Order: sequence, then C-alpha cells, then structure tokens
Amino acid sequence: MKFRIDRDALADAVAWTARTLPVRPPVPVLAGMHIEASDRLKLSAFDYEVSAQVSTDIDVEEPGTALVSGRLLSEISRSLPPHPVEVTTDGAKVMLRCGSAKFTLLTMPVEDYPTLPDMPPAAGAVGSDEFAAAVAQVAIAAGKDDTIPMLTGVRVEIEGETVTLASTDRYRLAVRELHWKPERPDFSAVALVPAKTLADTAKSLTAGAEVQIALAGTGADGGAGEGMIGFEGGGRRTTSRLLDGDFVKYRSLLPSEYAGLAEIQTSPFIEAVKRVSLVAERNTPVRLSFRQGEVVLEAGTGDEAQAVEALEATLEGDDIDIAFNPGFLLDGLSAIGSDTARLSFTTPTKPAVLTGKPPQDGENPNYRYLIMPVRLSG
Repeated sequence: MKFRIDRDALADAVAWTARTLPVRPPVPVLAGMHIEASDRLKLSAFDYEVSAQVSTDIDVEEPGTALVSGRLLSEISRSLPPHPVEVTTDGAKVMLRCGSAKFTLLTMPVEDYPTLPDMPPAAGAVGSDEFAAAVAQVAIAAGKDDTIPMLTGVRVEIEGETVTLASTDRYRLAVRELHWKPERPDFSAVALVPAKTLADTAKSLTAGAEVQIALAGTGADGGAGEGMIGFEGGGRRTTSRLLDGDFVKYRSLLPSEYAGLAEIQTSPFIEAVKRVSLVAERNTPVRLSFRQGEVVLEAGTGDEAQAVEALEATLEGDDIDIAFNPGFLLDGLSAIGSDTARLSFTTPTKPAVLTGKPPQDGENPNYRYLIMPVRLSG
C-alpha cells in the first residue's frame, strides 16, 4: 500500500473515525482503525454497536489495506507538520512521512477485523444543520442512567414528511418536529437511537448540505436492516444499533390546555437563573413567582445564602409560584432558540411546558420542553 494525502484531509478523516473507537475494546482488534486505499481512502472503526466510515480523495500508487491503532494514528495525524503525507506499508509496519517527520506503526491482523454492517435501506434526507440543531435540542433531556437503557435514547418517529424526535429522563421531556424528504411519501418508521451516538453523529455530519437517513420502515422492507439506523453525508457514513424497549407514551404527558402563560426575554432570564442558582445547594430548586408584569426568582432558605432577582414578564392567567431544578430549566432555556421564552403551566405541582414564541400567533411551536416542578414545602 502506498498513497499520498493532504495533511488536513487525513487529520480530519482520522479524527472523525476515531470518535467511534471503544475506550475499553472487548477484543484488541476493535482498537484498530481499518485503512483501505483504492481509488479513494476509506477509514473505518467499529465497536459492534456503532460503525463509522469516511472516504476521501488520495493519490494512490499501490492499493492495499492495513489495521493500525486508531488512537495512535489519531494523535499522530493531529500533530503532523503542514505538509502532504505519504503512507506506505512495509511488511507488518505502516510508515507515515510528512515533511521531515517519520512515524512507524505496527499493524494488527486485518483478517481478524469484523465486517462492518451494511447500511439499512435509504429512507430519506434532511438538511444537515437543521437536523443537528433538532437533535441537540432533544438529546439534552435523555437519561444518563444505563440501568434504564430505554431512557438513554431518542425516539425517532417518521410519518410521511414529518420527523418527530423525543427524549425523557422522567424529570423533563423534549419533543421536536421537523420536515424532511422521504424516499416514499407513505414512509413510516419508529426507532430508539442512543442519544449520545445520535447527538455526536448529527453534529459531525454538517459538512454536507444534507444527511441521508437509512432505516427499515414499517412497510414492505421485509425487515432488511432491522435493528439498525444509518446516517450518511459529506463522504461520512455511520450506523448504530437501536435500543430495545417500549418508550413512554410521551404525547399523553403534554397538557392539552393551560391555566396560565408567561413570557420573558430569554437572555436576561438565563443570566438571572444562573446568578440566583449560585446560592442553591445541590438538588435545591429556584423558585419563580409570577405576578402581573414581573417574575421574581429566589433561591436559598433562611438558614443559608439567599438570592432574589426580579425580571419583567408578561402573564396571562392567575399569579403562580412554581419551582424548578435550575440545571433542567437552563437546559430548556438554552435549547428553545428564541428571543422570548414562553412558559405555560396548569398548577404549581404539574408539569410546565417551555417553548419559544411561535413566529405567528396561533401556530404550534415545533419544539416543546416539558419540565416537572419541584414541590415547595410549606
């Protein structure tokens, strides 16, 4: 094997592929990065759950394949000087030459490396930037507790031209709807994708204008690619195994009507919550008292440090005192993507829904963040 490649192109391709490498590989070859040089360079990584493959242009003299330590290749390619890179194999070694720098890496047995899973059937495409933003909005509400795998996922529901993403950790729920271009107008599918994998993938595929989503539908796909989801864009493709389990019936958690609605400028609200929560002990809430024309934020009790701050707010409905975990509240405020935060509530002990202000009155917002209040004592 012998090829030349631009230094930045190599570093970028290796860094993206290395994201998938397992921290503690169950078998040694899974710590490897598979290199295949033919008309293009293909780099692959696989940990039996997630696969990643990138292809990029090279000048190839001798095609070939090799398997080397992915972490070491990542560190080397990131630190190379700004010159073209020549990669060659010599027996059981791979050599990288870049300017006056030369590295020699030992190879692993290529024949022991598992075959990457095939992509499921192509289902449709979505704008890469919008997809990355939507996934980021939803992934924040996914659970971190691996003992309940179902809650660590993002539910992806596809019905025709609408994709709905939802996640919950039982204390909050995030739901985002977006439009996409399905391969078939009647396409429908449901998948539960690990939230961390989905968030990392969506963020890393913004180089191309669109992301192709590959997923077995509920129709006549004959079960091909079942249990997997694939994403492709900008010369990069990744697959992920889906999570098992029945996701919560989240639509029933969203209130159909509200007793009150408050609107606050988002940026000052975020800053005020950050300031007031400085005195909040771990797991203690920030209290919000909504009155006509203002909201008063408070944290702390008489026996410890206290903070109070008032902000302008509009309120429709009766005055209300409600309290939230400040971290959960800040996550939602940072995700709504609107200058105005709209908080809709029913009672101080029932979930409130945080949204941005829709572009036009009467429109439903495409992003909703439901948050459970913390009971106030006394």
